[in-house]
Amino acid sequence: MAEMKYNVPNEQWPEHPETATQEGKNKFVGFWTFLGGETVLFASLFATYLALKDSVPSEGHLLAADLFQLELAFVMTMLLLTSSLTSVYAIYHMRNNNFTKMQLWLAITVLLGAGFLALEIYEFYEYVHLGHTFRSSAFGSAFYILIGTHGFHVIIGLVWITSLIIRNATRGLSVYTAAKVNTAALYWHFIDVVWVFIFTIVYLLGVL
Repeated sequence: MAEMKYNVPNEQWPEHPETATQEGKNKFVGFWTFLGGETVLFASLFATYLALKDSVPSEGHLLAADLFQLELAFVMTMLLLTSSLTSVYAIYHMRNNNFTKMQLWLAITVLLGAGFLALEIYEFYEYVHLGHTFRSSAFGSAFYILIGTHGFHVIIGLVWITSLIIRNATRGLSVYTAAKVNTAALYWHFIDVVWVFIFTIVYLLGVL
């Protein structure tokens, strides 16, 4: 029980533990500033993709309408959106000082995110075998940079949340760990929002 010494009794647990300390407030403000920079990054990648999505050699190369499988993209979207919901459950239980359920929902979030990533890798594998590669056209380069950058952010999020689950197993739940969990959840929500734009702009508009 000594390793759980950081746990706070329910009667002393603040309503918003993630911002109960000055450090937690600083993390919250600093992370929103970071997300502002990330928004600019993805906005630039979206603009580049829209400018180059029709830039392919005149013969022998597939366009978006020939490549994209909406069914697969939809399943990927559902996995990621569901993982965003499970991270909300994790934060809910964190605010209610329920360490076990917080850890459980974080683990489910990781599993759903891993499923999304596995499907994205499969998608890339299929496209490459069809001849749609990073070097095949400007469209290919813009597509893989945009989707790949998002995928890299997913990997960071999975490693981040998994690390928190492992470390929290020995540290327990406190206002110190709550701030870290909340920051990771904010990052995960951002990744999900970016994917909604990708699904709409890249996949839906690509097949119309």
